[in-house]
Amino acid sequence: MANHRKPSQFHQSSNPSSQNKVPCRSSPRQRNRANAFSGGVGRRRFLQASAAAVSGIALSNCRQNLATNSDSSTESAAASGDANTLHIYTWADYTTEELISQFTEKTGIDVVVDIYGDNETMLARLQAGGGDAYSIIYPSDYMVQEMVDLGMLMELDASRLQGMDNLNEKWQSPVYDPNNAHSVPFSWGTTGLIHNKEILETEPQDWDYLWENSDQLSNRLTLLDDMRETIGAALKSLGYSYNSTDPSEIEAAYERLVDLKPYLSNFMSYGFEDQILGGDLIVVMGYSSDGIEVMVEDENLDYVVPKSGSSLWTDTLAIPKSAPNVDAAYEWINFMLEPEVTRAGVQDLYFSTPNKAAYELLPDELKNNTRLYPPEEVLANCEGIAPVGDATELYEQYWTELTSA
Repeated sequence: MANHRKPSQFHQSSNPSSQNKVPCRSSPRQRNRANAFSGGVGRRRFLQASAAAVSGIALSNCRQNLATNSDSSTESAAASGDANTLHIYTWADYTTEELISQFTEKTGIDVVVDIYGDNETMLARLQAGGGDAYSIIYPSDYMVQEMVDLGMLMELDASRLQGMDNLNEKWQSPVYDPNNAHSVPFSWGTTGLIHNKEILETEPQDWDYLWENSDQLSNRLTLLDDMRETIGAALKSLGYSYNSTDPSEIEAAYERLVDLKPYLSNFMSYGFEDQILGGDLIVVMGYSSDGIEVMVEDENLDYVVPKSGSSLWTDTLAIPKSAPNVDAAYEWINFMLEPEVTRAGVQDLYFSTPNKAAYELLPDELKNNTRLYPPEEVLANCEGIAPVGDATELYEQYWTELTSA
């Protein structure tokens, strides 16, 4: 699996009295911050700093507090199929106290959220029986394909979906899920390099920069704790596809990462923000939404998509076949398809939206932000991560060796 850490579990509920939270101390920058684009607050993981959401801020920023092991109380409650409760399994980026409260007020349905850190962890938990617990999951594009092949996703009833006509044309029938038969596109973005342009002698333009400047970056560089993303970046740096299935190419990417590992501070997908804002880290491989957020907080930080290309990802909403509350799942999907709800999410959380009606509601500062909506010439070199079939075993073997050595 892509993530070998074993973090703990927490739940985020629209009913504060029912929350099971792991304490996490929020830093001053998280409590007192301004959004240069929209006048609000919040990166994808930072909740609104209202009195009602103070505990949510601390909770949301504990990115390491992820659900990996089954929680019997959660799963038994979910499996009962309570019509008034919706159990969601998602990235820590995509729900806020405010959003959940709005949904509950509108539908009367309580929400419990469990968090995962990568697609492989989510898949493993569902295969271990967690699929009986959740009615909504957020698989990325390539994981949708894999889960469809495994027979794990419910085929959606188009007559129960409202607002699908608001999707941009390229997401009306995406390659990973033709006609959106099993999933609804929710967000998209890129993977690239977040960096401190004030400290660096030269700014990164491509993946090769990491190897060519490894001495300067020593112990101040992180790569994503994500098998497909990090091996994919190394493949791309060698001129290969992010989705290579050629054993010799995958091995070459592994060897390149082995060469770079002594200079790494860590493999880290989340929790790097204080370190890069404080200058301890100077280059971080990360997601576009995270790059935009730290840029708002420090004008000396920037985000770049490597010239040779990178990952272009889409995250989706889907219903597991064994979902205990299908009706509530459709309510959630339709709620998230509402243009105003999506607009608020983009402004608060900095993800790009495939919802054209929501896009039209955005302020010009966001519409014209090339980190959020890169020009076509940048996207042309990017690839969506796709299933690699039998080569997955080779990826996993090399990833285990790389991250455990």
